[in-house]
Amino acid sequence: MRILVYEWTCCQPLTAATAALRPQGWAMLSAILEDLARVPEFTPVAMLATEFAPVPFPCIRFEPCDERRTFLDLASRSDECLVIAPELEDILYQRCRWVEKAGGRLLGPSSQAVRLTGDKLAQAGNLESHGIPTPPTVPLLEANPITYPLVCKRRDGAGSTDTCLVHSGADLRRLCQGTEAKRHVVQPFIPGKAVSVAFLVGPKRRVPLLPATQEISEDGCFHYLGGSAPLPTELADRALTLADRAMSTIEGLRGYVGVDLVLGAECDQVIEINPRLTTSYIGIRGLALSNLAEAMVRIAQGADRAKVRWRTGTVSWSADSA
Repeated sequence: MRILVYEWTCCQPLTAATAALRPQGWAMLSAILEDLARVPEFTPVAMLATEFAPVPFPCIRFEPCDERRTFLDLASRSDECLVIAPELEDILYQRCRWVEKAGGRLLGPSSQAVRLTGDKLAQAGNLESHGIPTPPTVPLLEANPITYPLVCKRRDGAGSTDTCLVHSGADLRRLCQGTEAKRHVVQPFIPGKAVSVAFLVGPKRRVPLLPATQEISEDGCFHYLGGSAPLPTELADRALTLADRAMSTIEGLRGYVGVDLVLGAECDQVIEINPRLTTSYIGIRGLALSNLAEAMVRIAQGADRAKVRWRTGTVSWSADSA
């Protein structure tokens, strides 16, 4: 089974924008390729920009001007296509559309599911319409808050890009004057414990992986610093129940999908659904007795008895070491 693995930052020239996301992107790419390669019937192949040094896995090198052509060619000749990319600027959506246009098969959510979950305003509206607790979300330019603090973030953000804590009306007015204001939304700040739950999704099953904590910077920018797993049982049960409810509101999910939540003293809330492989994969695979990549493929293809088994213990990881 030929599996194309595309990680966006590793397929772009190194710039300020890609440099910030590439360490985690490279770590995810390396981990998933290592796990896929352990399955004899899988033949994973990655796309990689020519600037990279030699790597210990099969890859197709290309010049930046040939990215789309190379992608479409490989997608059309692969049994599964795993796209790892940020939601920013519709990058993830566009690459998913490339797979669909090439007649390939996404080892991940459909482009329409990506479009919905990649839009924080639309995603919040969808969750609210299904009765899922989530922070009220409005466009920055339409915000008329009564209380502070607020969280301002890109409507299509990923990796806490352009995210900040807003403490006052003066801060809010300053943000509204920015050239990118129309791209941003605001939400009330929800205090509590930041956690995530990843799922392996197929037509017959939705299998949760170990719920994990998220370590978030306290400088008001909400940078992801790393995580640890597993959560204590009571917190894990709360996270799993709410995350599963949120997942059930989205059609077209497949493969690996992550849900970010805040477990609060008064109410647990869903912050967002990530329609792609997330950095938590790098950490929680350390506690897996099963091959998570193999389980992802099997479940996505309809296996109804594929199991994920875990060893006892704990694991922690850092975004800086990713």
